[in-house]
Amino acid sequence: MRKRYTIEIADTSQLVVYCPQELLKDKVIKKIAFGSKALDVDCRPHTKKNHSIMISNEVKKQLLFPDFSIKLHVFVDHHVLNLGPLVGIFTAGFTPFPLRPIGDRTNFFSKLLSVKTNVGAIPFVFGEQHINWDTGTISGYFYHDHNWQSMEVPFPHVIYDRLPNRKSERSPKLAKVKETLQSDYLIPWYNPGFFSKLDIYERLHQDQSVAAYLPETHPFTSFSMIEDMLSKYGHIYLKPINGSLGLGIHQILYDKINDQYYCRYQDREGVNRLRKFSSIEGLFKSVFANRNLDKMIVQQGIHLLRHEQRPIDFRIHTNKDDEGIWHVTALAAKIAGLGSVTTHARSGGEIKTLAEIFQPEDCKLFTEKLVNAALLLSKAITNNMEGIIAEIGFDLGIDKRGDVWLFEANSKPGRSIFSHPELKNFDQLTCKLSMAFAVFLTEQSILHPEEVIKWQ
Repeated sequence: MRKRYTIEIADTSQLVVYCPQELLKDKVIKKIAFGSKALDVDCRPHTKKNHSIMISNEVKKQLLFPDFSIKLHVFVDHHVLNLGPLVGIFTAGFTPFPLRPIGDRTNFFSKLLSVKTNVGAIPFVFGEQHINWDTGTISGYFYHDHNWQSMEVPFPHVIYDRLPNRKSERSPKLAKVKETLQSDYLIPWYNPGFFSKLDIYERLHQDQSVAAYLPETHPFTSFSMIEDMLSKYGHIYLKPINGSLGLGIHQILYDKINDQYYCRYQDREGVNRLRKFSSIEGLFKSVFANRNLDKMIVQQGIHLLRHEQRPIDFRIHTNKDDEGIWHVTALAAKIAGLGSVTTHARSGGEIKTLAEIFQPEDCKLFTEKLVNAALLLSKAITNNMEGIIAEIGFDLGIDKRGDVWLFEANSKPGRSIFSHPELKNFDQLTCKLSMAFAVFLTEQSILHPEEVIKWQ
């Protein structure tokens, strides 16, 4: 079982560390390490205190150790006392403003970094411009005592990927940073990249543990495919393969009785539209003029549960904890806005708890179904996708028969559901587990580095 220790600073220039007797039992410690920095030290028993480690001022200075008075984890391996974890959160979009260093996302990062005391970690935010390759250090942004401050620290034990969008992910400069830190410095990198809807579908379709949750999905190839799926399901969705926030989603419906086609979507001005056409060719010629359909997928329409005549789907967050085990950390219902093709808030959608819209018996049943599906899907994605995945946001639906369907899995889930007053505690829980997983990953990388290399 892990134990955390308060790190105290002794006013001496010697390279000395005082450790509790329990840490020295059956162990010889010759070095101390923090992130990528390591020092030869004289390790002596701490006779008076069992819950603290005392390092000298000189050790603090050479390790670039920020003294935040946090109880930290300690990992001993090969005569090295590792303090940490030091967690680098990699992102882009920094500003020159000290109070808002990461622009509109500053508030999110302040919440994320504020869990450090509960978790026993030292997290910081950085971008490629903050790395000094010559010294092996980073001038990272720390959030402490309700203030942002920049401090120089060693390269971290692990890196949590919080790049804001696909454009930054595709940047050759940022991709090179990731490759160098992973390959040359062997730093584990978790939650890398953004999922592709088609890639997720094709990989999970082969996994029998979760295949039943997947609506039929294909890359767009022809009008005849649209016709076939409409005759099968009555309505379908066209979605951008790499879309987010519900942008670019179109619902196409076929009225067999009147032989008419309908298309529901949000136009460029943000207005929800429902248009009628006599042929599928006319629909596409009008609605999808000048659009690249090669980057769209066609997905089976599902007859969803409704609330006040409006479709409902569900956002579920899952996170791995400090033992590497998946948990559902947030669950909310999203109700579509009037005339909207999606349940997103930007299209008039509403966020509710399940208890607000279902009777107690249904609430219990649907919660169990959604939790079970989310945990199974999280494990399946971990097993079928590359990289170290520790956080996923799912958009799931339940049809009128009570079956659960996966619409989307997000590696960088949005946080709009946490605007609901009853979900604010879950906002903090998702932040806490995002950092808690860094403890697990750091421990594994120190004690079992060969296993971690396989995961990447």
